[in-house]
Amino acid sequence: MTQKLVVIGAGMASGRALEELFALAPGAFDVTLFNAEPRGNYNRIMLSPVLSGEKTYEEIVTHDAAWYEAQGVKTRFGEPVTGIDRARKVVITGKGETPYDKLVIATGSTPFIIPMPGHDLPGVIAYRDLDDTNRMIQAANTPGARAVVIGGGLLGLEAAAGLRLRGMEVTVVHLAGHLMERQLDEAAGYLLRKALSERGIAIHCSASSREIYGQGKVEGLRLEDGTEIPADLIVMAVGIRPGTALGKAAGLAVGRGIHIDDQCITSDPDILALGECVEHDGAVFGLVAPIFDMAKVLARTLAGQSAAYVPIEVATKLKVTGCDLFSAGDFAEGEGREDIVFRDPARGVYKRLVLKDDRLIGAVMYGDTADGSWFFGLIKDGTDISEMRETLIFGPAYQGGTALDPMAAVAALPDDAEICGCNGVSKGQIIAAIHDGAHDIGALRGTCKASASCGTCTGLVEQVLALTLGDDFVLPQAQPVCGCTDLSHEDVRRLIKTQELKSQQAVWQELGWKTKDGCHVCRPAINFYLLADWPLEYKDDPQSRFVNERNHANIQKDGTYSVMPRMWGGITTPSELRAIADAAERYKVPTVKVTGGQRIDLLGVKKEDLPKIWADLNDAGMVSGHAYSKGLRTVKTCVGTDHCRFGTQDSTGLGIKLEKALWGSWTPHKVKLAVSGCPRNCAEATCKDVGVICVDSGYQVGVAGAAGMDLKETERLADAPTEEEAIELTIAFIQLYRENAKYLDRPYKWVAKVGLDWVKQQVVADADNRRALVERFRISQSIYQKDPWGELVSQEERKAWSTPLATVNLEAAE
Repeated sequence: MTQKLVVIGAGMASGRALEELFALAPGAFDVTLFNAEPRGNYNRIMLSPVLSGEKTYEEIVTHDAAWYEAQGVKTRFGEPVTGIDRARKVVITGKGETPYDKLVIATGSTPFIIPMPGHDLPGVIAYRDLDDTNRMIQAANTPGARAVVIGGGLLGLEAAAGLRLRGMEVTVVHLAGHLMERQLDEAAGYLLRKALSERGIAIHCSASSREIYGQGKVEGLRLEDGTEIPADLIVMAVGIRPGTALGKAAGLAVGRGIHIDDQCITSDPDILALGECVEHDGAVFGLVAPIFDMAKVLARTLAGQSAAYVPIEVATKLKVTGCDLFSAGDFAEGEGREDIVFRDPARGVYKRLVLKDDRLIGAVMYGDTADGSWFFGLIKDGTDISEMRETLIFGPAYQGGTALDPMAAVAALPDDAEICGCNGVSKGQIIAAIHDGAHDIGALRGTCKASASCGTCTGLVEQVLALTLGDDFVLPQAQPVCGCTDLSHEDVRRLIKTQELKSQQAVWQELGWKTKDGCHVCRPAINFYLLADWPLEYKDDPQSRFVNERNHANIQKDGTYSVMPRMWGGITTPSELRAIADAAERYKVPTVKVTGGQRIDLLGVKKEDLPKIWADLNDAGMVSGHAYSKGLRTVKTCVGTDHCRFGTQDSTGLGIKLEKALWGSWTPHKVKLAVSGCPRNCAEATCKDVGVICVDSGYQVGVAGAAGMDLKETERLADAPTEEEAIELTIAFIQLYRENAKYLDRPYKWVAKVGLDWVKQQVVADADNRRALVERFRISQSIYQKDPWGELVSQEERKAWSTPLATVNLEAAE
């Protein structure tokens, strides 16, 4: 007989429990699912990448409407449950009553808001769900907005990093002496603080908040020592409390959380509970791994099978791009404990293992966390490590005193070793999914969910695949450009060259495109490949460009545009400043912003005013800054020998020469340069696509840096004794990148694929090839180095500019 099952809360805990239940007892329950949020189950762990812009909400949805429909679940989203009548076995909402035979409470937790003065001002939010995330994104879209995050734990740092990537000025205020004190020791906390500070996040540790101040809205945070930190947004990330209100009102046994036994049953035998709202043997829960284990037990209990929840050790990872951090077990100081510590300051690597009685009881790792799962397995299993004591810190590949095949290390992991921490997937579960037919990463993500969230375990999952499949394992292949073809970007680039394909129609025809004219994904890529390889024969197709490149300005969220004139090397003149000021007044520009690239941005320009504002700036001798382009954006400089007493070379002059040589060049992705006049590096040249550091002996040319979602220092390409050679090396590198990189790969990603040694061979060692690259670049510039603002003057071109794209919607792909 089918029973009525009502579930309160559509989060990750109940979602996993329903998955397990439907697999164990299909059709046994008629399920009604309530949720206070107006949506179903999504992966809350991945809210941080949504906040930073690395993922969209749609990408983190775990159960969509089709899934609920296929499982026969009646969804009541946006309908909070207000009460439970245990005597009549009904749940109560604002729309009526719903009866149940069995009830599952999965109400999660509520964020703790410090009850300091001003905590109820508009602009003070928590960080728990998608609505909070959207409010933070909206706040970050305000030019010049500043945020304070109270709390330097996992959630607070992920919020801070996401807001910083959104462009906000961010300060973290933390009560403890170092960040993530529950998961990290002081040394690892120092490294994390250093990395976040280098990303532009201000950190205040040992700081106590006194009050939030502001008139009608948040204006800042005042600390106990009197320090005032201006803010437009304050994010509270200081902890959570189990959501027990419904259980307590219904008369269930409640302590810190709703009490459950080993079978996840509450004090009422017909009511079960799981997740962050429960308390089991005095413990409450905030990490996903133990909650997913709890979901399996609850599903078995409902299905009439025996099961018992046993608390497990948990590991912690930080989901901030570029900050590799792992922590597990107990790493506090204590009698009878000893530490094994490994430090590599040059690589920013720190590892600390805590041992007691020949057992590993704790591990903290920063900068290199590849062996985290292996160490975690030793902690959980209580393995005797006395025989591997001397090489333990070097991980599984070095046991026995010599380096072993990394695959042997994977083979040595037990089946219950956790591989995917986000989804609680063990090695044994992955192997079982492989035996059931999941023979690639995509299939595993769709079945057992390994590597389906943050992706940091992808390499380890691939190793398990290779180990299990043996000779049948196929290395991951390059993905097709789009659905129009089975060819990868690399294949298309090669064939355009070897078959001398010089038009889009030639590509569609000769390479067997499945569509008549391509799509919004492939057309911009093919357009770039053709103009880069055949600048004299191919004519750029404006209709194959993204909306910003077609309109020669950056579209904003309200449909207005950003206009940014070029300032060579960051240098301007009083007449240019007057022209910018006049244009801002004439066209009622709401925001005038100095950018990080040493230019002035006019934000909020109406589309119909674009040709007129371009004409006015052109008349003042200013050209487009190409702030919208897949091409050269900026060349940032310091004043060098012009004014600075530390300057060793004319950094401003070199920056201007480089910008005037490179502007207008289309590249696979945006390109940013910088020239610093001395090793003090005021122009931040060591995190640019190309960065030049001036020294007494000449110029150090570095390439492949990054300072966006990934943070990476430049790698030394070459030392140049003269300014002319520095310019030549830079141009040759840019042209090599233009001719070989995959469309939308930044230089640092491309260099990582081809290797810096190969780049050096092409650009530095082979002087003839370097000069040939420079000559090909100059040929291309003879065609494409022109100011689009000046070009868009004829009525015919203005008409083409304003005509919507009829065949392919490239705007949606921007």
